[in-house]
Amino acid sequence: MNKNYYAVLMAGGVGSRFWPISTSSYPKQFHDMLGTGDTLIQKTFKRLNRFVPTENILILTNERYNDLVLEQLPMVDQSQVVLEPAMRNTAPCILYAALKIQKMNPNGVMIVAPSDHWIEDEEAFAKDVTTCFDKCEKEEVLCTLGIKPSFPNTGFGYIEFDKNSGEGLKKVHQFREKPDYETAKEFLAQGNFLWNAGIFMWSVKTIVNAFKKYQPQQFELFDSGMSCYNTPEEREYIKENYPKAENISIDYAILENSKSIYVLPATFDWNDLGTWGSLYDKLDKDTSNNAVVNSQVLAQDASGNMIRSPKDKVVVVDGLKDYIIVDKEEVLLIYPKEKEQDIKKVLAKVKDTFGDSYA
Repeated sequence: MNKNYYAVLMAGGVGSRFWPISTSSYPKQFHDMLGTGDTLIQKTFKRLNRFVPTENILILTNERYNDLVLEQLPMVDQSQVVLEPAMRNTAPCILYAALKIQKMNPNGVMIVAPSDHWIEDEEAFAKDVTTCFDKCEKEEVLCTLGIKPSFPNTGFGYIEFDKNSGEGLKKVHQFREKPDYETAKEFLAQGNFLWNAGIFMWSVKTIVNAFKKYQPQQFELFDSGMSCYNTPEEREYIKENYPKAENISIDYAILENSKSIYVLPATFDWNDLGTWGSLYDKLDKDTSNNAVVNSQVLAQDASGNMIRSPKDKVVVVDGLKDYIIVDKEEVLLIYPKEKEQDIKKVLAKVKDTFGDSYA
């Protein structure tokens, strides 16, 4: 296994569209959403661990999830858990992790990957990532994996690549915001647009230089703590200085500025598992087209439903079509699948009405 390979696993999100299972105290990446026996973060760790040494995988997360990470990933040392003392979007935490890796190994190349995505063909994933690693080791470029669009999705950002690019890695022309439906249809018709999966690869030298060039203040803030990184003094330095970092995404901070970005169209099936509907799409269905996790279901005139309950609970459903049915101790959610994007609003109403303990 290549000792220069590193991974930064992003595990700080809340996943509020998966409420009531995903809550601010126990978010979706720490749940077995697919009913496979592994939580999403465990599946992601194993996927990366196929080609990245165990000790070279860092987990970026919020301070409140430290114990959950160590409980679910017992092979990980506390020093591999990179804790954010404040929410500052993706750019600051990626720079922080890159500087830690650079201090360990100036020749390191790294992948930044979300902890809660579904990828079935893990061999193809490993091959695609190492293809990008090879380019990043030879050239000062930033790489990303793009997903071939299967329909005009308005929930993802898009990557527009140069139509003149040959096979394999393609030069990125620009990153595009989440489009409306008509614009998304135009993207697909043009044929040189991919979904942005938020999976990035680069050498630590390249990404640190990019911050130095495009985000000098951010770079100076974190670079000034270099002597503390990977030592007992690191925690105190980060606690004091991290909240001073600008709240900005890696997309705005670096990717929209850089002229040396390449995208590799992924050769694996991918799902961001962002909503109950996306989970439904990936699960096996019963004879009535219901997707079931944990439950023992007796269905009558009920089809197209996403049903989840505590393990082996008997759930009787009659007359419901295309609903999300989630039973979790103190909360029962019965909600139309077509309105799943509104679950965040529902959660806000629940908090206002019944208090934060349900969120």
